[in-house]
Amino acid sequence: MCDRDGLFYQRFNRRNFLKSSAAGAATIALPAHLAALLTPKPAFAATTIKATHGSGFCNMGIFLAKERHLAAAEGVELDFVVTPSNTEITTMFGAGLVDMSMIPYSNFMTLYDAGAPVRIIAGGGVQGCIIVAQPGIKSAADLKGKKVGTFQADTLEVLPYDYLKKAGMSFADVDVKYLNTSPELAQAFIAGAVDAICHIEPYASQCLQSVPGATVLSDGTDIYGPGYSDCVLAARIPLIEENPAAVKAVIKGLLTAQYQAETDKQKALDEMVGLYYKTTMEAAQLASSKQPLCVDQRNQTQFIIDRGQSMLELGYVKKLPDAGAFDWSLLEAVIAENADVYGKLKYKSAA
Repeated sequence: MCDRDGLFYQRFNRRNFLKSSAAGAATIALPAHLAALLTPKPAFAATTIKATHGSGFCNMGIFLAKERHLAAAEGVELDFVVTPSNTEITTMFGAGLVDMSMIPYSNFMTLYDAGAPVRIIAGGGVQGCIIVAQPGIKSAADLKGKKVGTFQADTLEVLPYDYLKKAGMSFADVDVKYLNTSPELAQAFIAGAVDAICHIEPYASQCLQSVPGATVLSDGTDIYGPGYSDCVLAARIPLIEENPAAVKAVIKGLLTAQYQAETDKQKALDEMVGLYYKTTMEAAQLASSKQPLCVDQRNQTQFIIDRGQSMLELGYVKKLPDAGAFDWSLLEAVIAENADVYGKLKYKSAA
């Protein structure tokens, strides 16, 4: 799913998130090193859409869309604003300094709860959140008193929370360690600094390769069932309302990217490993089937809403999300206009 961060409340909290009653918008105090990356011109005023992204396989669709210029036929290009961590992704998107983000649904919830004018408009990837443990740890009970690494306000925090809860345990039974980036989390596990982690692909497979005897405690399907959402494509309402054609172009590009990745996975890996995925080709190949792309995640609406309960219990939101967090209308229009491509996709709500 995306580059993760353990400094969530240091950089993003309700004291930094100021609601403007005059404009009905929201702004966030932004570190200078991020502000310097941006131009003052709103992204939706041009055919170039500024976007943020993460580091997991759920982002492969938007990576392919950018590198292969899959929205260029409609006069749209993606411009990635690279951030050092997932907190900056959330901060920049909430502040309106980018207009689109491939983001974990949990991070999106924090913005929606705080009143940011943002909506989920399509999917990114499904599954791929994996709890990996050191040799000898084979159950939730074995984690009692152990160090568990993850990221704050992330799907990678929600899964272990729900996993322990199902076993009659809680975060009070373990020592939760919040780390900063995907490579850092993987290296902490490989070095033995933590007893277990919850990670995305391809980094979870990298950990399993690197630590003989390491075990998978959960891949999420045992808790949520197959096809559960991880990352989603979200956009700010001003972009949706003022340039829907550009948003549709990006969604169409993601559908095309999903089809291309499904039909020639190795070619996609050849282009992405090294450029976006800092892991070995072998690990990427092993991981590629565990976190597939799925742009049409309309059937995950209730799943995402239901995860709001865990986010509420964790203290990241004050109220449960609702159907107003979603706007599938442009996705539905793109599907209707591109029935030939949509019909060939392996992963979709209609499947």
